[in-house]
Amino acid sequence: MTMRDEELLARVREMRERGSAPKQIAKALGLRPAQAAVLVRQAAEAAQAHIAPDERLVVGCWVNAGWSAGLGMAGATDWAAADPLGQDPDTGGFAQVLLARQERASKVTVTGFLVDVYCLGVKNVTGPEMMGSGSLTTYVPTYYSAFGHPPLSIGVEQAQRIVHGTVAYARSLGFEPAAGFADAAVHLGTPPEGLPAIGFGRDGKPFYFSGPYDDPRKVIQTLERTCGPDNYHYFTHL
Repeated sequence: MTMRDEELLARVREMRERGSAPKQIAKALGLRPAQAAVLVRQAAEAAQAHIAPDERLVVGCWVNAGWSAGLGMAGATDWAAADPLGQDPDTGGFAQVLLARQERASKVTVTGFLVDVYCLGVKNVTGPEMMGSGSLTTYVPTYYSAFGHPPLSIGVEQAQRIVHGTVAYARSLGFEPAAGFADAAVHLGTPPEGLPAIGFGRDGKPFYFSGPYDDPRKVIQTLERTCGPDNYHYFTHL
């Protein structure tokens, strides 16, 4: 970028901050409308790059129906009431959280978390992945295709409480979140003070249901050590 371009970009940024429209900028700086449009877009992208990932505009946030089944939701009754399958014991155990934030004018960054809310915490992380804003309409249904019901739209604070709450719960049992969690958590952000508490574990106790990539013996040994006999439940295919 030449000095002339840098100066123009700085002028465009100043004028946009004062509320000038692209046509006004073009006229004031003696530019063709197409030139002004390019500079306006570059100025917007430069401004967006200086915003922390967790402070960028939330485009959408979702969780699967049934995520709250078996959890202690006395402190989060509104969230429980919004889950139509929350009383169905066959739907509980996992919360699949997806968050989309504005990256720039036509791009979003998507981050997903597969969370074992009964025991292990964050088991898998997707992204952060950048895509065109229009791609969300197909990406969201695909991300939740394993579930028999469409996802629920939630606030980012609820997503933060679910994800960070399960991480804290799992760590108290001796389990760390999946690889990539730290990078993904930068986009999620942390929950503010005063949000409703969620009681994790199934009906008040850790419940481990073995997955295809787990080491069940190691998990059970860890639970035995951190919880003690009869203070947890499990089901494995051992």
